[in-house]
Amino acid sequence: MRLIGTKSNRAGIGAVVRLRAGGQESAHRIKSGSSYASTCELLARFGLGAAARVDELRVEWPSGGVETFEVPQVDRVLTVTEGAGTRIP
Repeated sequence: MRLIGTKSNRAGIGAVVRLRAGGQESAHRIKSGSSYASTCELLARFGLGAAARVDELRVEWPSGGVETFEVPQVDRVLTVTEGAGTRIP
């Protein structure tokens, strides 16, 4: 998953991505680094195991907004843009 922030920062740093598939839930926080002189890949990667589809993809943006997004296919990089999902109050 690659995030593009519009109200939040452009790279979505600080966002939490939650994915539910096959009865399991995983979460990944987008961060730019974790220790001195280090960087992190700005993608959230999830393993689905035997699941062939994603039941729910939820992004908690640094701006405070929470959205869900459709995942049409798996085994690829999906780019989501803040404001383009279904907003959760």
